[in-house]
Amino acid sequence: MLREMAEHRGCKLVKSRRRTPGAGDFGRYGLKDAATGEEVLGFGAAGLTATAAEVEAYLRKGLVADWKSSLAAEPLAPPLPPARKARRTEPERPRSRRAPAPPPPPPSAPPPPPKPQLKIRDAAPRDAEAISALLTELGFPTGAQDVRRRLSALRKAGEPPLVADEGGVRGCLTWHVTPVLHRPTAVGRLTMLVVTKKARGRGVGTALVEAAEGRLCEAGCALIEVTSNIELGGAHEFYKSRGYRRTSYRFVKEF
Repeated sequence: MLREMAEHRGCKLVKSRRRTPGAGDFGRYGLKDAATGEEVLGFGAAGLTATAAEVEAYLRKGLVADWKSSLAAEPLAPPLPPARKARRTEPERPRSRRAPAPPPPPPSAPPPPPKPQLKIRDAAPRDAEAISALLTELGFPTGAQDVRRRLSALRKAGEPPLVADEGGVRGCLTWHVTPVLHRPTAVGRLTMLVVTKKARGRGVGTALVEAAEGRLCEAGCALIEVTSNIELGGAHEFYKSRGYRRTSYRFVKEF
């Protein structure tokens, strides 16, 4: 939405390249003039400075200013030339009145309310119903009561699942820190990722993965691994596009 609004205003939206929350200008934006490349908003010595809300407010303010200036520049109807006086031998004709100026055009409809912003946060017990529905989409139907119990256990272990909230839960990710003997640092794992079908392709999964990577790096993990079902080709391409590569086979044994 911000990118489209910026294009309509002749600007180019610039997003921070930081992928770790809290590092540098992570989650910040800037605007440049699309024609000249001149910095318009959100650029500082330490990087980008504007939030998504500040960029949206700046662009919306500009649209309203353009509308008001167009009303102020609306030309009035030119006055009619005065009627000529009739000859003295004829009775004087009444002067024609100036035609009234046309009414100004009605104001444009107000812009629609902004869409809810995507937020990544810890899963809470109130999210149990939504997470249960997501697990069913993933192929692992789980009741809301079981979800609440497992959420409580993971939160107590210091590894709370993450949810993508955009006016409602749109995705969920679980993560785990595995201490190992054969490496100098613990290994981080993305143990589950699911995004509801109607929200896919809009960066929800990427936001969840980046947030989890930040948690795992803060926990001291120098390696992050993920397991993906061999039949989910789309998921494989998703992880490859984010720098993950296939390194091993996974073997399972059920009891």
